[in-house]
Amino acid sequence: MSDPAAAPFLVAAVQAAPVFLDRAATIEKACALAAEAGARGAKLAVFPEAFVPAYPLWAWSIPAGDTHGLRELYGELLDQAVAIPSPATDRLGQAAGEAGVAIAIGVNEANVEASGTTLYNTILYIGPDGRLLGKHRKLVPTAGERLVHGQGDGSTLAVHHLPFGRVGGLVCWENYMPLARYALYAMGVEIYVAPTWDRGEPWISTLRHIAKEGRVYVVGCCSAMRKRDVPDRYAFKARLPRRRGRVAEPRRQRHRRSRRQARRRPGARRGDDPLRRGRPAPAPRPALPARRRRPLRAARRLRAHRAPGAAADGTAGLTTRGSADARASLCSAEDRA
Repeated sequence: MSDPAAAPFLVAAVQAAPVFLDRAATIEKACALAAEAGARGAKLAVFPEAFVPAYPLWAWSIPAGDTHGLRELYGELLDQAVAIPSPATDRLGQAAGEAGVAIAIGVNEANVEASGTTLYNTILYIGPDGRLLGKHRKLVPTAGERLVHGQGDGSTLAVHHLPFGRVGGLVCWENYMPLARYALYAMGVEIYVAPTWDRGEPWISTLRHIAKEGRVYVVGCCSAMRKRDVPDRYAFKARLPRRRGRVAEPRRQRHRRSRRQARRRPGARRGDDPLRRGRPAPAPRPALPARRRRPLRAARRLRAHRAPGAAADGTAGLTTRGSADARASLCSAEDRA
């Protein structure tokens, strides 16, 4: 930390669901969670990616060609987006000052400095005194996010000096950009926040790598959205598969994980499949006929063999494989003489 003699302190990774596409209600929920974190002694509260008013999860469910559905959702998200500064950010600053806790929170930011119709995937930083410290716009939206968010630029890469340390971070998969990470390392970041929509062991290993590479403390915080958190009035909800604790996961991937978990149980036998318990064993597959193995032959290999009708006195025919006309005669020692 900035002061090596500083006492240890708590950091809160707030993994909660927003009030879907409701900016005012989500802001109030964030303020309540920040107050709870401060009451428990946390100095910093980190919220998930695009927490206000919600992460645009439909970008992974609605095909890009469904422009009508995408336009309706984009219009609603734009209407509920956060302007910086605005009464919404003032309310967050008030809550941070009252709780004495710094806040790093993901928001969908509207570019009010220009057209007001472009959205950015932004981290908003607020100090423990309620001051607005700054923001960082995600440099390159990931895959389907490009249907929703615009590209940021390097001007928002920054590290903020707080009483307990220097805080900075990147959003989700821009953490895979080495030069962006290096920029924060060069600025002296000590507490590295990584709000995300990702999950799973590959992402956790990424956070471990960043901590080791940059010699920093990494706070990973992902969204805790569930299907029931999406109101029924949204048609794309029907496309979200049911999965407790997750919004979307392919069925085949879930089955593979179930099999892996079953094999890891103590006493589990090889081939034990939890999806087949209580079902009759499948019939054995019929044996395939043995295939005749052919010897490998080198390209253009000349193979000499005895020609038909060869003389018994030692004269033989030489045929060259690949050309029936290419023939020569082997003569006996007497003929050569």
